[in-house]
Amino acid sequence: MSYEQLLCHLVGDYILQSHDMALNKTRSITWATYHGLAYSLPFAFIATAPAVIVICITHILIDRFAVARYVTRAKNYIFGSGNKKALTEEYPTNTPPYLSTWLVIILDNTLHLLINYFAVKYL
Repeated sequence: MSYEQLLCHLVGDYILQSHDMALNKTRSITWATYHGLAYSLPFAFIATAPAVIVICITHILIDRFAVARYVTRAKNYIFGSGNKKALTEEYPTNTPPYLSTWLVIILDNTLHLLINYFAVKYL
């Protein structure tokens, strides 16, 4: 991954994301779309049109449907104890809230970065 891709991700996901986008993107496809379009804008300077479209659409879907939460549950079930309760919550209730929140945020960013990398490299 190039530093340009990482900078595009950081600018799009943190600088260009408004407070309203952050609060509403998981509740509204409209707000998720606004955020996805803003997020994709920096990539227009370094990637092909098909790559930017893929980055935009996948970003909208991942954020709108909180995909990172479901991936977290699946990985904790598969690589954890295999306890079915892992499928209904991201982390056990004894996990400090700040830790479970940041682990989901990191996983979300990792999903976006992986998609961005492959889109820019192969499209």
